[in-house]
Amino acid sequence: MQLTLADIAAILNASPPAAPERSVAGYSIDSRTVRPAELFFAVRGQRLDGHDYVLAAIEAGAAAAVVAASRKAEFAAALQSKLLGVPDPLAALQALAAAVRRRWGGPVVAVTGSAGKTTTKQMIAALLGSKFRVFENQGNLNNQFGLPLSLLQLGPETEIGVFELGMSGPGEIRLLAELARPDVGVVTNVSAAHLEFFPSVEAIARAKQELIESLGAEDWAVLNADDRRVAGFALHCSGHVLFYGFTASADIRAGELKTHPGGGFSFRLPPPMQRGIRAGAAWKGARAAERPAEKPSLVRFHLPLLGRHNVSNLLGALGVAYLFGIRPPELAGAVANLRPALQRGEMLRLAAGAVVVNDCYNSNPEALEAMLRAVAELPARRRFAVLGGMMELGPLSEELHVRCGRRVAELQFTGLVTVGEPARGLATGARQGGLPDAAVAECATPAEAGERLRGWLQEGDVVLLKGSRAVRLETIWEHLGPVGPPCARAAATLCGASSDEGKA
Repeated sequence: MQLTLADIAAILNASPPAAPERSVAGYSIDSRTVRPAELFFAVRGQRLDGHDYVLAAIEAGAAAAVVAASRKAEFAAALQSKLLGVPDPLAALQALAAAVRRRWGGPVVAVTGSAGKTTTKQMIAALLGSKFRVFENQGNLNNQFGLPLSLLQLGPETEIGVFELGMSGPGEIRLLAELARPDVGVVTNVSAAHLEFFPSVEAIARAKQELIESLGAEDWAVLNADDRRVAGFALHCSGHVLFYGFTASADIRAGELKTHPGGGFSFRLPPPMQRGIRAGAAWKGARAAERPAEKPSLVRFHLPLLGRHNVSNLLGALGVAYLFGIRPPELAGAVANLRPALQRGEMLRLAAGAVVVNDCYNSNPEALEAMLRAVAELPARRRFAVLGGMMELGPLSEELHVRCGRRVAELQFTGLVTVGEPARGLATGARQGGLPDAAVAECATPAEAGERLRGWLQEGDVVLLKGSRAVRLETIWEHLGPVGPPCARAAATLCGASSDEGKA
């Protein structure tokens, strides 16, 4: 959306800088990546204060900088003509994003949950993208800083916005929902992912519920029926509710689910339960007519991703696509072309012949459990897990690590390598579960883990890499030897073993 400095100053109730007619090409809070003609917001983060980098941003070509009015006098006279003074730069960034979202006016889908929200968001964007022009937020731009920057990229060419909402404390989802004003709110699950900041899982659930509470009478909540806490959010929704999951009572569910040898799945989609669900309901002003009864779908979906949890994520995405009027036959190709996101279930083959499942973008107990089960189902000579610590688990951290370590042994992994001090509980749990001492290695760094693992691996082995971002498990590659490209179709092949899926 093209805005001038004068437009922005009016929205923020600030005096425009010099050259008010100048158009802004984008928005930034990082002086290292700011591009010419962008507007720089001097926000204060946990460690850095953007006011210290205003000069660098202007020298890099920023059109102007939004600063705290109380600090405007600190800057040299030569800079004053390029500054917009506001009470709080972060609040100004959020206010501008909210204004752009209102002016844009299209439908927004917002996704949150303790695990799977990024994958679900990407699935939704891919499925909707088969019919509409879709914009989705990238990377970790899902918080009070990143979501506004994403909303500011909405333009007239975009028909639907799909945004992931993250949180680190109560009230944050409510704030983000106020900015995004979603027409559809999707919740994947609730688990012990942020216990450092919350007293209980129930408190996490209440914080996630803020998304559903933000929805209006014409809006839709898309809820995981298999998670009792999430299903309970329906009681707090002012609008309509669509349930997805494996339970027979779900509106969107997988029928005739089959597992493929390489880790993928196929299933049919029975007609949604008839409870007032209507095509296009997510669009404002959609007709309220009931949908006629549908015949069972003859389409068999083929999902080339690891893990039953990804079938659940896909069901949520299919539910959203249904609300926007896209029928199953139109979606089969988009589903078959889904690929894992970077470091989220990627499968790669080492030169030595072992296959690595790279899921080291992040970790929490529920996500780790899901990936352990997924890898345990893969055909393999032997299975190993390289696991880093799970952060933000608060006082239950040790207990949860030990519990997950036991699952490694229960699922009959051949060996476990842990990385870092917080991961020692995983090793303890694995030994308690029956894994021999010789099959457990406790390492301080990814480099040490890589060297230990390299001595274990043989052709036909499968390895899971998973840990929180702070562990930096992705650095292990240089110690494991050369790798090939990501395997394109996990459902059809385990890095080279062919399979004929057939047609239905």
